[in-house]
Order: sequence, then C-alpha cells, then structure tokens
Amino acid sequence: QVQLVESGGGLVQAGGSLRLSCAASGRTFSSNAMGWFRQAPGKEREFVAAIARSGSTTYYADSVKGRFTISRDNAKNTVYLQMNSLKPEDTAVYYCAGRSGAAASNWSAYNYWGQGTQVTVAS
Repeated sequence: QVQLVESGGGLVQAGGSLRLSCAASGRTFSSNAMGWFRQAPGKEREFVAAIARSGSTTYYADSVKGRFTISRDNAKNTVYLQMNSLKPEDTAVYYCAGRSGAAASNWSAYNYWGQGTQVTVAS
C-alpha cells in the first residue's frame, strides 16, 4: 500500500512558476511509476505527466510539454512537478498517482492517489 500527499499548490500570476511535491509512504515507492493529473471545475481529469520507476523516462501532455518537468527522488520517496510559464488554463486541482509497472497516461491505470492540491493561475 502506498499513501500519497501532495503539497506546493497555491495562487500564482500568469507566467509564474510553482513546484508541486508528492511524498509517498511505504517501501515500494521505487517500484511504482508515478503520474500527475489535474482536474478543473466541470472538466474531466486529464493527464499531465508521468515518470518511469527509475526516473529514466518521462511523458508529458502536449499542453504542458516544454513548460512542466516531472522528476523523482527515490531516496526521498518523492515525485515533483516543476511548472513554469503558467497559464490561467493550468488552473486545476493537481493529483499525483502511482501504479506498479510502467508509466501510463490513463488515469484509470493508477492504483494510488493523493488528495490533490489546488493550483490557481491568475491572469
């Protein structure tokens, strides 16, 4: 069992940056691929980024490619999402998620979820 706790959300002006963190409990973090998803009011949850168990491979949604960077520190049981050049359309609740096996962009493939952290980008 893995428990996930996100932090780092907040209010930022357009063009600004935020770094989200997701701390995982349990001894199996390094055996889990990790992903970030987001959900805006009235919209479906969407894929943002994912990272392989070793951190060697990353995946991004087209909407964030070149602006967001996912990384992980297996020694600290933590995955990060560095968000730069933020836009108002990035406003959403951001969730981290984990799954055993390969990284995936489909939210239903993930077994473990955090409670979410709000990111609001003001124009």
